[in-house]
This record gives sequence, structure tokens and C-alpha cells, in this order.
Amino acid sequence: VYQNALLATDYAEVARLQRDFEEALRGATVRVTTPAGTDVRFQIGDRPLTRQDGNASAAKAAQARNLIDREIELPCGAIRVAPLEETVEGVVVFPYSSWNGFVVDRVEMQLEKGKVSSWEATRRDPVAAEMAANGEAGRSFREFALGFNPRLAVPEKFPWIPYYGYGAGVVRLSLGDNTELGGKVSGGYVRWNFFTDATVEVGDRVWVKDGKLILP
Repeated sequence: VYQNALLATDYAEVARLQRDFEEALRGATVRVTTPAGTDVRFQIGDRPLTRQDGNASAAKAAQARNLIDREIELPCGAIRVAPLEETVEGVVVFPYSSWNGFVVDRVEMQLEKGKVSSWEATRRDPVAAEMAANGEAGRSFREFALGFNPRLAVPEKFPWIPYYGYGAGVVRLSLGDNTELGGKVSGGYVRWNFFTDATVEVGDRVWVKDGKLILP
């Protein structure tokens, strides 16, 4: 899968889509929803947006605005950004996942101005322990990421998530420290959460529908 992605990706097309998406994000409100109940909104303002388009040239590195801009990954495909913390509002429902070493079927977190204001879980103790151990970072929204590489998309048969969600239509909504992205939350803790069935709206345009990237 990764050899195919490295050799057969249309890098120019991935870069074009990412540039178009960044242009759409500036000045717009982003809304992410899922069938499980996630419904969160935010804006990015003038925050740095890292485009993982495979371009590791010195010219691009010279334009870097944060640490992640200097970390060019292959295979390519994701955009990454720390939204303006005070604009993050809504609810995120985390699917089956591990918290503090224990599996929890469902965690629902209410976010106000980028902070967890309340939460519920099918198994509370592991979630409470992980959040408490990580202070402010443990209850802060970190990052929005979206994959654009069609060769890393989640396969319909025997589904799995290739390369950290860099595939077309995969969403990451993360908690924790976002300083490497140009954000204000420190503390070191980072928790990535993957969503393969999300819908992403930017202004009045749908970019992702039920986990599938919608091309213009």
C-alpha cells in the first residue's frame, strides 16, 4: 500500500486540492459532524496550515511558520491546523478507543472555547484518569487534520486506516498540546482520534460526506 502511494500518487493534484481547501478555510467556519453525534465548529483565522504534499524542497522549508511545516512526511496527503482555541464549540463523540490503558466504547465531550466543559463515557474512570494526569492539555482541543490522498483512503473491503489518516476523507480531531502547530496549548500531552465517517462543511460547501472526499 505504501509503495503504491509513494510511487503512484499524483502529487500535483494533492497539492492543488490542499491549496484550494486552505483558501476555503480562511475566514470561514468549519463544521465537522458524524453519525455518532459529533457536531463541532471552529475557525482557523490566520493560523499556520501545514500541507503535507510531499514537497521537502529548501524553498518550501524557508516559508515554514511552525515546527510541523518542517516535518515533511511520505507518503503524503494530510493538512493539519490548530484552530483558534476560542472558536472551537460543540460536541465530539469518540468511538471505541483506549483511555489510560482501558477500552472505552464511547466518550462524548462538550467543548466551549476549545476546552472540555463536560463529558460522559460508558466507562468513566479511565477517561477521568487520563484527563486528570495531563492538566490543561488533557481537556483542550488540539488539532484538525484531513486526508487528501486517494491512494491511502480507507478500503471498503477489510477496512483499515492507512498512515495516520492521510487518506482521502479521513478526519483527525485531536486533544492536547498544539504548540508545534502554532497554537496556545502546552503541556506535552497529545491524543489523536480518527473518524472515517465524518462530514466536513466549510462555509456552504461540503468537502467530505460520510468519510468520502467530494471533489469539485
